[in-house]
Formats: sequence, C-alpha cells, structure tokens
Amino acid sequence: MEKLQPYLNVAWDSGIEIGKNILAAILIFLVGRLLISFIKKILAKALNKRQNMDEGIKSFVKSLVNVTLTVLLLIAVVGALGVETTSFAALLASAGVAVGMALSGNLQNFAGGVMILLFKPIKAGDYIEAQGVAGSVKEIQIFHTVLTTPDNQTIYVPNGPLSSNVITNYSTQDIRRVDWSFGVDYGTDYEKVKAVIEKLIAADSRILKDPAHFIALGALADSSVNITVRAWVKSGDYWGVFFDMNKIVYETFNKEGIEFPFPQLTVHTAK
Repeated sequence: MEKLQPYLNVAWDSGIEIGKNILAAILIFLVGRLLISFIKKILAKALNKRQNMDEGIKSFVKSLVNVTLTVLLLIAVVGALGVETTSFAALLASAGVAVGMALSGNLQNFAGGVMILLFKPIKAGDYIEAQGVAGSVKEIQIFHTVLTTPDNQTIYVPNGPLSSNVITNYSTQDIRRVDWSFGVDYGTDYEKVKAVIEKLIAADSRILKDPAHFIALGALADSSVNITVRAWVKSGDYWGVFFDMNKIVYETFNKEGIEFPFPQLTVHTAK
C-alpha cells in the first residue's frame, strides 16, 4: 500500500486539477452564453434604431456576430480544459485545408451572402423566384436566404447558388403586366368577344390606362380560338386583378352566350 501511495497522491492531485478545469470550463461556457445573449440583444437594439439600414444587412450582421462569438467561446472553453490554445490554433491551422474542403459549400454560401448584400439584387420583403422556388424574402443569413411562400412555408435557399444563378425579382418594379388567354368556340364573333373584354377592362379601376392594354386573336388552336389579353397593373394588384378577371370573364361570357370550347375530335368513317 505504501508503494501505491505516491501514485494515489498523483492521481488525486490530477483528479482535483481536472475537476477544477472542468468546473472552470462549465462556468466559462455558461457565463459566455449569457454574455453572447446580452451582446446579441444590444446589437439588435442598435441595428433596429438604424431605420435606413436594409433588413437583410441587419440579419446578416446578427448572424455573423453570433457565429463569431460562439467560436471564440468554444476556444475559451477548450483553453479552460487545459488544452494549450496555441496548440489548438496550430491544430486548426494544420487542419484548415481539410476543413476548408469539407466546408467549401458553406464558404461559397458565405461569399454569396456577401455578394447579395453588396449588389442587392434582392432585399427583405421582396417576392422572388429562384432555384425552383418562389416566396417573400424574410431575411438574408450568413449561409442561407430565408423565403416565406404564399402558403406559409419556410424555405432556406443557399446563398452560393442564389447569388450565381438567375433570380426573378417581382418587387423591383412598380407595375406589372397581367396576361390572359381566353379560349372560345370556332365560329364565335371575335369582335363581340373583344368588345366584351374591353368593357370588363374599363370597369376595373385597378387596370392602368397607361401603358394601354392589348387584345388580339392569339392562336387558332386545335379546339378553340384563343384570345390574348394583356393589361398593366400596380405590382400589389397583380394577383387580385388576375383572379378577378378570370371570374368576371367566365360569368360575362356565359351571360353573353359566348361558349367556352371543349376538346373535340372529328372522326370520318370510311365506307
């Protein structure tokens, strides 16, 4: 037992030292989380006071600060556990290439987020279509842009592909053109159909007089004569005018005796 005593003393001392380090690391972690939360609140208040700052930049800055402070906190916790931070930094540096390759997508997304904020093809509140999805821009984060769809789904679009591919932004212009194609039976009086549509357009105050609307015989299709109608409205009125016009055209055509066609097939029987 006497021979084991020195080893037991060393183990006891080491255990106490390790326990102190663990307690210190836990304390640093808890205090650090509180400080990060406090700093985030102060930053949010400071950014909210800047009325002229774009909402996308605000969300990006908040996200960047949160990630940076969290990384610093983890380094502090590792240092409290007894790991030399210089050695830890050297380890990170030596693994930088591997980590960079593993995170190349995220680095691309980060660069894409910076490009979006610099050149501003989109901003918070815009309704866009990109990467096969469409929705209103809720916020621009470090790695993703958050969209909210009309049916209240949340979509996270990576900033890298978003910044380097086609974006359709429906909110940059004050007015938009609404397009319709109404099919009527062959033999229907085109001038009568055009006059009915003219009245419907004139009755809707949301449809702009300038630029002028456009009505023409668009196509002689397999089973219908298609009337092309184009009109300009304020961007905010687009969907309301589109759906309302569909409804009123359907009701008015029925009242006026203008028939909507059905797919038809003529069969000739050989004698």
